[in-house]
Amino acid sequence: MVKRKWMLLVMTAVMLLSVVASACSNSGGNGNGKSEGNNANTGTNSANGNGGSEEKPPEKATFTIFNGAGAAKDINTNETTIGKILEDQTGVNFKLENLVGDLNTKIGTMIASNKYPDAIIPDAAIDEVLGAGAFIDLTDLIEEHGPNIKRVYGPYFNQMKAADGKIYFLPFSNVVGEYVPDPNINQGAFWVQRRVLKEAGYPQIKTLDEYFKLVEDYVAKHKEEDLTGFISLTHDWRFFATTNPPMHLMGYPNDGEVTVDLNTLEAKTYSSSDATKRWLSKLNELNAKGLFDKASFVDNYDQYLAKLTSGKVVGFFDYGWQIGNAQNVLKDAAKKDPAKDDFVYFPLPVTFDGEKDQYLDPPGFVKNRGIGITVSAKDPARIVQYFDNLLKEENQVLKSWGIKGETYEVDEKGRFYRTAEQIAKIDEAFREEFGFKYYDWNWPNYGTNSTLADGNAYAPGLQAEVFQMSLTEADKMILDKYGAKTYAEMFAAPDERPWFPAWGIPKEQGSQPQIYETKKTELTKKYFPKLVLAKPADFEKVWTEYQGEFGKLDTAAYEKFMTDEVKKIVEQVKQ
Repeated sequence: MVKRKWMLLVMTAVMLLSVVASACSNSGGNGNGKSEGNNANTGTNSANGNGGSEEKPPEKATFTIFNGAGAAKDINTNETTIGKILEDQTGVNFKLENLVGDLNTKIGTMIASNKYPDAIIPDAAIDEVLGAGAFIDLTDLIEEHGPNIKRVYGPYFNQMKAADGKIYFLPFSNVVGEYVPDPNINQGAFWVQRRVLKEAGYPQIKTLDEYFKLVEDYVAKHKEEDLTGFISLTHDWRFFATTNPPMHLMGYPNDGEVTVDLNTLEAKTYSSSDATKRWLSKLNELNAKGLFDKASFVDNYDQYLAKLTSGKVVGFFDYGWQIGNAQNVLKDAAKKDPAKDDFVYFPLPVTFDGEKDQYLDPPGFVKNRGIGITVSAKDPARIVQYFDNLLKEENQVLKSWGIKGETYEVDEKGRFYRTAEQIAKIDEAFREEFGFKYYDWNWPNYGTNSTLADGNAYAPGLQAEVFQMSLTEADKMILDKYGAKTYAEMFAAPDERPWFPAWGIPKEQGSQPQIYETKKTELTKKYFPKLVLAKPADFEKVWTEYQGEFGKLDTAAYEKFMTDEVKKIVEQVKQ
């Protein structure tokens, strides 16, 4: 009934606007994509309330966006419910192109031709895009067309400015309102199939050795299933899923290339440390036992996700946000057949020797990832206006919660919640059709841990009522086995780190720190496969060779740069 009313309202509004436009053909709107009285809950536009005629609908325009972090099919945003509502408000549609193949190759081709889409989400290649001068300065456009951008990003403007004082892109992690912790695990963890824990009697797994013994024992008992004990993601820029574990295993959060001492603020690299040697030695041991998937070093991201959904992979390390598509597929299957819940993955806070873990992110601001408008953009002002319209709170509700009465409800106290029926219908296919999948992250938005003006959590999954309702009986059962009501309760609370994340510290293209990271990545991509796949008797020899090559890098200068930047941020926070 609600949907039918919504459709009637839209048709009425369109007919009314058509009449007004034909009767007032000489009185045009400003064509800037702004609309008064937008209602994200219905997708309709109300009159402007100033006693005059309604504005002429803005002319339709389609812009292009390349998403270097995307894992979805290419699509026009107006093919989704959310995108169509936003097009009705602004006249703007975006043609989304997601990454296929190697990110650096794709970006390199754009730079060589000096031809870009209207906007780019370059992810890990953002330094290359900035170095090529591909992004335009947004400062004046924001001042002229971005009141909501200023409201949402204003507190972070100083951190967003490049060395020349200009703003070239809009990040994604800015917190609006109060910080809400995540009850789920969207960050790092060692994951294992639930059936493995069930068969083992739900043991407390805290150390790396305990984790791998769990995996090894299960595979040994189920030889007829042809299982893969452990898999690792190495494709393109996602190689960090294989290089980052030593940092976490030592009890540090994801600061990227370094670990930072909480007391001295000294930043140290770990890629050639004893911790990394210990990690790679363990993978080498697994490989020798036939428990490691050798194809890890050649599979692309889609192949990796496909293996996770096959039911054949027992365990892996990765970040929850990176395996979300695979986990959603597994959960959707479990909703239809509860027996398949055995194949859903469960996160464990594993460290080397049971150290206090720090997998959960503390509050932070990632200032070297975002979306920028390129020098090839046909109408930068119109794009900024779309971004600004998207940042209206009602549209942030639309992109995160959806439409009242269809994808969420509001109780008598004003608290947002979802019914069991709504939770059940929002599967991966619905997320694509409605647009949740495409508007989930890589746009100007409120950071995931934000709150709305009325006190509701910005992200439905962080609203206590929704999280508890979204748990299946199988979820509740396994959490209860570990004495927890949320997944986050199984992990240690994060220590405060004002600089977090250190990987978000900008490095200019061509600078010593940027070149260091590039060379370091090349080395790890060359030697990690050799170290993991080597005969155990040859591991020490290959490690010595790797150490020799690593020693040629100016690690001391890089660590000094990172330490100085960390200390600078800490001082800024104190002011």
